[in-house]
Amino acid sequence: MLPSMLLYIHVPFCRSKCRYCAFYSEPVDEARLHLWADALLIDMRRRSEVLGHPAVHTVFFGGGTPSLVPPVLLGTILDAITDCFVLDDNAEISMEANPDSLTDERAAGFLTAGVNRVSLGMQALDDRLLKAVGRVHDKACALTAFRALRRAKFDNVGIDLIWGLPGETPACWKVQLLEATALEPEHLSCYGLTLEEGTPLFRNRDSLALPDEEESAAMYEEGGALLEKAGYLQYEISNYARSGRMCRHNIGYWLGEDYLGLGPAAVSFLDGCRISQPDSLDVWLSAVRNNREAGMTETLGFRERAEELVMLRLRMTDGLLLEDYRSLTGHDFLLDNRFLIEELIRQKLAVLKDGHFSLTRKGMMISNAVIEQCFETIPEKPEIPA
Repeated sequence: MLPSMLLYIHVPFCRSKCRYCAFYSEPVDEARLHLWADALLIDMRRRSEVLGHPAVHTVFFGGGTPSLVPPVLLGTILDAITDCFVLDDNAEISMEANPDSLTDERAAGFLTAGVNRVSLGMQALDDRLLKAVGRVHDKACALTAFRALRRAKFDNVGIDLIWGLPGETPACWKVQLLEATALEPEHLSCYGLTLEEGTPLFRNRDSLALPDEEESAAMYEEGGALLEKAGYLQYEISNYARSGRMCRHNIGYWLGEDYLGLGPAAVSFLDGCRISQPDSLDVWLSAVRNNREAGMTETLGFRERAEELVMLRLRMTDGLLLEDYRSLTGHDFLLDNRFLIEELIRQKLAVLKDGHFSLTRKGMMISNAVIEQCFETIPEKPEIPA
C-alpha cells in the first residue's frame, strides 16, 4: 500500500473559455456533467481498489470550474472518497470557484458538502482588465462572491489574481492588492500572466500592450513586499498565506508526494510514475466504461527525478535541502554549482541558510534561467559512494 497521498479531481466544465487559459475544459452541459460524475465514481472505486484503498490527506477539485458542480453532487463525490479511501480527519478539501457561479445558497451548500477551503478565481479587481482577458464576471461580482463565502462561514478562503495583464501598470496592480488584502483572505495566489500557445492572447500577442520587463519586476517585487507588510508570508514563487494557512495540497506537489488524479486531463504521480489522462471527456468516458486505462504512463528516470527535485524545491522560499540532493545524486550541489551560487548570493538573488539553497524574491524573477543552469550540472547517473 502507498503512503498517505494527495487526491486531485479535474472538473472539465466552464461557462466560457478565458482568453489566457490553456487548461482542458468544455462548455458546461448538465447531461454531460452527470455523465462525468457517474464515470468519476466508477473510476475512483476501481483505482482505489488497485491502490489498496490508501490514506488521503488532501483533496483538490480543480478545473475547469468546480463550483459549477451542484453542491449535492459534490457531496456525493466526497462521500464516495470517504468510502474508497482512508480520508484523514483533518483533511484539507479545496475547491476552485469562479465568482459568477457562487451564490449564498451554493456557498453554504459547498460547506455542508464537506469543502473546507476555497480558491476564488477573481483574477483581477478592475473591470477593464477582466474584460481584456475574457472573464465573465466583473469586480462587483467577485466581491459579492467573496462575501458569500464568508457569510457561509468559510474560514479558509484564498484569492487568485493575475498580474501583468494587457494594459496593466504597477500602480494599478498595487491598488488591486490593497483591495484584495482589505478583504482579509487567508491566502493569495498571484500569478504572472503566461501567454500559452494556442490561446487567443497568444495569437494576438503582437497587438497586446503588455508591461515591459521593468514594470513586471516592479509588480512582482513591490507586490510581494506589500503582501508581506499586510501579514502574508510568501512560501512559493506565486503563493502567499497567513501563518498556518498555506495550501497543503500544493505543498505536497512541490515536495514530491504521491498524488492520484481523476477525470479527463488529470495527472497522477505514483511510485515514480507519471500517468496523464486524455484531455478529452469522450475518450476518458469511453475508457472508464470499458474498464481500460487510457492514460499515458511515463516512468521517471534518475535524471528526470533529479531535475524535478531542483525545479520544484527552488519554487519554494524554503528552497532546496542540500542533503536531499546529495541523497538522490551522490553529488554536492554547492560544489557542482559553486560559481553560479557565489554570483547569485553576491547579487542578493539567493541565500544559503540551515542547509538550504533558496532564491530571494528578486531571484525568483529569474528562476527559470537559474534552474536551467542547475540542470546542466546534474550527473547522468547517481554517484554511489565506494
